[in-house]
Amino acid sequence: MLIFLKLGGSLITDKNSARVPRLQTLTRLLAEVAAARAARPELQLVLGHGSGSFGHVEARRFGTRQGVRTLEEWHGFAEVQAVAGLLNRLVVDAARATGVPVVNLPPSASAVCRDGVIESLAIAPLQVALEQALVPLVFGDVAIDDERGGTIVSTEDVFAYLARALRPAQVLLAGREAGVLTHYPDGVIVPHIRPGEPLNAVGESQAVDVTGGMAGKVRAMQALAAAVPGLTVRIFSGDLPGLVQATLLGEAQPGTTIGQF
Repeated sequence: MLIFLKLGGSLITDKNSARVPRLQTLTRLLAEVAAARAARPELQLVLGHGSGSFGHVEARRFGTRQGVRTLEEWHGFAEVQAVAGLLNRLVVDAARATGVPVVNLPPSASAVCRDGVIESLAIAPLQVALEQALVPLVFGDVAIDDERGGTIVSTEDVFAYLARALRPAQVLLAGREAGVLTHYPDGVIVPHIRPGEPLNAVGESQAVDVTGGMAGKVRAMQALAAAVPGLTVRIFSGDLPGLVQATLLGEAQPGTTIGQF
């Protein structure tokens, strides 16, 4: 079984403080991934992570997602990539320390977009990594854009492109929220959302998030669930110890599930 798992930026960083990782949480999460792989050897996993208080703050400063045209904006493009890479290095180090054999595949190395949508991305390295029981690692990153010059692609953008080619059974988005809430921050969890269902009760993120917050994630995952037959997406909290591991093992169905029912 092939599963995509994202460790959200809000989960592995303090999104309200620039460049502050949650290192203990990150190490615990990667240890849970390692334990799930050991218990389920047939599991194939593509791992992704958000940028949290690393990439989002810099991207907002330079307006990178909206386009990159001037010399100053291209310097900002490089700065956003560098800062996102700092967090990515911490994820790679935590994976190595916990025994998860990640192969780092920065989207900026091959992604080409048109008006913010990925049109091409190298898939062959990722496929080989999966065939050799390795764990491809992707993340929110800068990308070349035929119309905007440059832009930013979120981990969900990368997952959406890859899922259409690789057809995973599940996409798991682990953040800090327990699921999609009827209203933020004290609403109840919406258990199921179908593709095309209106999102009247889904609010935007309260922290800096240039990729659209919770509502943007839900809309993107609704579209993905509609495009990939049989795919289910789950949005849940990774803050509860053991829940990522249990979900990878099929022992828990936490949070909000997006798909056909």
